[in-house]
Amino acid sequence: MIPSPSPFPEPQPALAPLTSAAVFLVVTVEPGGEQQVRDLLPEISALTRSVGFRVPEAALSVCTGISSDVWGRLFAGPRPAELHPFQERVGRIHRAPSTPGDLLFHIRAHRMDLCFELASHFMSRLEGAVAVVDETHGFKYFDDRDLLGFVDGTENPVGSPAYRAAIVGDTDPEFAGGSYVIVQKYLHDLTGWNALTVEAQERAVGRTKLSDIELDDDEKPADSHVTLNTVEDDEGNQLQIVRRNMPFGSFGRGEFGTYFIGYAATPSVTERMIDNMFLGNPPGIHDRLLDFSTAVTGGLFFVPSQEWLDADHPAAGSGAATEPAPATRAEPDPAPTPEPDPHAGSLRIGSLKA
Repeated sequence: MIPSPSPFPEPQPALAPLTSAAVFLVVTVEPGGEQQVRDLLPEISALTRSVGFRVPEAALSVCTGISSDVWGRLFAGPRPAELHPFQERVGRIHRAPSTPGDLLFHIRAHRMDLCFELASHFMSRLEGAVAVVDETHGFKYFDDRDLLGFVDGTENPVGSPAYRAAIVGDTDPEFAGGSYVIVQKYLHDLTGWNALTVEAQERAVGRTKLSDIELDDDEKPADSHVTLNTVEDDEGNQLQIVRRNMPFGSFGRGEFGTYFIGYAATPSVTERMIDNMFLGNPPGIHDRLLDFSTAVTGGLFFVPSQEWLDADHPAAGSGAATEPAPATRAEPDPAPTPEPDPHAGSLRIGSLKA
């Protein structure tokens, strides 16, 4: 685990470095399955140690996230101050959906067999209590590149700046040491992307493809990915998150993409980036990458500190969901309300299930 440079509780390993393999597992909790989930959560550390002890150099770790919708079904008492459901964004052209998901298991190691083994222990203990709505197996692609051919995560903070960017501090003392994580699964149109010239690709991303150097400000279009994902506070200081994205792919399903996962001390920073990408900043433009990358999932979870996860907490009295905290937005959404989806309830894509 990453040592905590503060008096706050030990975080889960959100800041652990990228590995060669990962499993992103999102499940919903069936009615009546709450106690099985509560029984598993304090066991996760021991299960991870037991599996990882067999191959310590593989650096097996897991981060467990809990959604707003299921929090009140699992626990009585206070909840993380900024925990709320992920909001759908509907821009003029592109949409960032909000999809089902109560628990997130972000499992990673330098060997996929260890990720698979740990996931199998979780699912065995949760048998009958949860339904898998998304399972994505990520892999390292050359020098940390995505399937579009660009290095992913270049601007990730490291050391103390990473801790400050990703870990909750004294702004919410009850849940200090935790982190908010947003996940989105993007499918790429590789045929369309590869038809572009390298120069056009670089302008869409805002970086050079081979050397991974950020383009000068006068070369970066307003709709480049780098431009729209650079956000600042009122004093002009850049706000950061910690990304641990990974590529994935399946030739049989014809699906190739990037699994975005961003850890932050406040979800508002990641939400501002997503608003910029889909709704524009200023409104009316969108991230050029979205013309080749389609978001098919979206979820927001709280990753409590390791100490909090390992402890027992009072169960929710009735097992029924409490009213979730209202969703907050860093930017107002100017988009119109979407028409009702006749396929609501089904994610209608590859490994994603209703």
